[in-house]
This record gives sequence, structure tokens and C-alpha cells, in this order.
Amino acid sequence: MDGITGGTVLALLGVFLGTAGTLIGQHLTTRVEVQRDHRQRADTERAERKDAIVEFLTAAQRVELILDRRKLGLPSPDDPEDEKLHDLWLAQKAVELVCSWEVAQAAHEFTTVLHTLIRNSPPDGRPTGKRERRHAFMEAARGELEGARLRTGARPGTGVRT
Repeated sequence: MDGITGGTVLALLGVFLGTAGTLIGQHLTTRVEVQRDHRQRADTERAERKDAIVEFLTAAQRVELILDRRKLGLPSPDDPEDEKLHDLWLAQKAVELVCSWEVAQAAHEFTTVLHTLIRNSPPDGRPTGKRERRHAFMEAARGELEGARLRTGARPGTGVRT
């Protein structure tokens, strides 16, 4: 190999190595950015779910306050019960939009029990299921916020996507 050919080969080798280094660097940078974007999306989705859950619990607590005051024979708060029920159902729908099927179902069942209790006072001493429904919702919400992935489109109880 003479000096010109050797120089050309070395120059081409340098161009090849430089290009390869640039491409590898860009790939690694892109990979880190994609991972950061996924983490940021997951954090945003979790915050949305948490906000919906807290809003639902706030509305449920207002309805439970009315029920507790009624049970104790105290006058109802100045706020109309219909508005509180409306707020509760609206908050329940927000949970349906951003949470898993399990959490949405638990919220619906809890809301239904509270709605029934507001509209029809149960006879004294009869179990209402309110405590059980609240507990089921809290457990489902806790699981959702502890990292359970949102399973959009999963059939209830199967974990199989439809």
C-alpha cells in the first residue's frame, strides 16, 4: 500500500468511526429521552387518577355527612341533597374516565349505595353495605395508586383485552 492509498483508507476509516460514534450517541440520547417521556406520562396519568379519586371521595364524604346528620336526628346542612348527589355522580364519572375498570366499578357501587340511602332511608338496624362498598373502593383505589397499570379495554375479572 502506498502513502496515498493508506492515507485514503485511514481517512475513510476515520469518517466511518466518527459516523458510527455519532449514530450510537444519538441512539443512546434518544433512548434516554423516550424513557424520561414514558416516566413523565406515567406520573401525569397517576396524578390524574389520584385527583379523580380525591374528588370522588370529597363528594362521597359530603353525602355521608348528610346521612350521618340524618341518622343522629340533626338538621340537614343548608346545601340541597340533590346538588350533593349530582356532584357525587359527576365525580364518579370522572373516576370512570381515568381509572381502571375495577376502581370505576367500585366507585359506581359505592355511589349507588349512597344514592339509595339518600333517597330511601333504610329501616333501623338493617345493613346497607355502605361500609363494605367504601372499603372496596378504597382498596381498589389504593391498588391503582400503588402502581397497578391502567388496563384499558380489559374485560372485568379476566385481565384479557377485548
